[in-house]
Amino acid sequence: MKFAHISDCHLGGWRQPELQELNLESFKIAINTCIEEQIEFILFSGDLFDSAFPPIEILKETFAQFRKLKEKRIKSYVIAGSHDYSVSGKTFLDVLEKAGLCEICKFDEENNKIILKPLIHESFYIYGYPGKKSGLEIADLQKIQINESYQNHFRILMLHTTIEEVKGTLPIEAINLSELPKADYYALGHIHVDFEKEINDKPAVYSGPLFPNNFKEFEELKFGSFYIVDVEGYTKITKKEIKLKEIESFDIEITDALTGTQKIISELEKKDLTDKIVLLRIYGTLKKGKPSDIKFQEIQDYLEKKQVYSFLKNTSKLEIEEQEYQIQLQFSEMEKIEEVLIKKYKQDNPSNFNKLIPQLMGALSMEKQEGEKNSIFEARLFSELSKLLKVEFE
Repeated sequence: MKFAHISDCHLGGWRQPELQELNLESFKIAINTCIEEQIEFILFSGDLFDSAFPPIEILKETFAQFRKLKEKRIKSYVIAGSHDYSVSGKTFLDVLEKAGLCEICKFDEENNKIILKPLIHESFYIYGYPGKKSGLEIADLQKIQINESYQNHFRILMLHTTIEEVKGTLPIEAINLSELPKADYYALGHIHVDFEKEINDKPAVYSGPLFPNNFKEFEELKFGSFYIVDVEGYTKITKKEIKLKEIESFDIEITDALTGTQKIISELEKKDLTDKIVLLRIYGTLKKGKPSDIKFQEIQDYLEKKQVYSFLKNTSKLEIEEQEYQIQLQFSEMEKIEEVLIKKYKQDNPSNFNKLIPQLMGALSMEKQEGEKNSIFEARLFSELSKLLKVEFE
């Protein structure tokens, strides 16, 4: 028996049309590969869609692929993930099931226990529990059970969650593999990593995203993947990589935003970028200018001329140098402190309006008198400001 394990497709997730199309193309390639490999069924372990209610064009393409599987007599078994899960229980996964294109794993709740109900495919018993927002499924997973009387069958447990073994330093809830019911294959989704581990000599696998879902994943993973599992006396798992476009990454330090645009373009000129996905990470502490002084539209125009497939930028590590004013305060009186600050401001920001600063500060520090109505206080304040600024307030 041969089956496929696919997770975290996130169809409809990318805002950029070209990347959304590439994401969908990855899905089509995975489906065609499954057909060519003559597998019996596919496990979709969560986040088939990026939301519970994806765009109609994404739905049309997805339904067409599931229909193709049905025509080839390949079954699809599904659980919801944290993205396509809905508290109301109404998602387009249900529409897929009602159309006869997939089966969703079910469960019952009894005496504070969650009893997983199997989907039976010949001698394979497939169990699953959905992922939820913010790791809320963790508490439930500590209560799940499967019928031990089926232990002579090949048992698959599908989960969309975080296990302790991949959590690392992430500040999120997780569950240990040893706390889960015994199974012959753990089909995991949710954490976008390529992970294989054995528990009691049984494989636990995160198949990785079918297509990178953000800038960081393009940097680290480069491409998407899924698994084909062959069970014939022993369980053999084979990773299938989906490489559609080459990735070209640039890490450029900028300290002068005024000359930053030319520096970036000069670095881009060193590579052949035709039909590639370009990742541009800008970092550093700006000593001159501000981030908006970097002309990203000019960079975008340059890359379009070079016929790049797609361009993504990241400026999360680009900061502005903090300017410290070294003021020698020799007076304790507030008026004197203000005088020093105003003097320093005038030096750094010359303007004809600077002479009004003390008077404006005085007017704006005007206090409302006890028993004075708001309308009278506001009229008094605006009258004072009108005299200083020589303007009329309506």
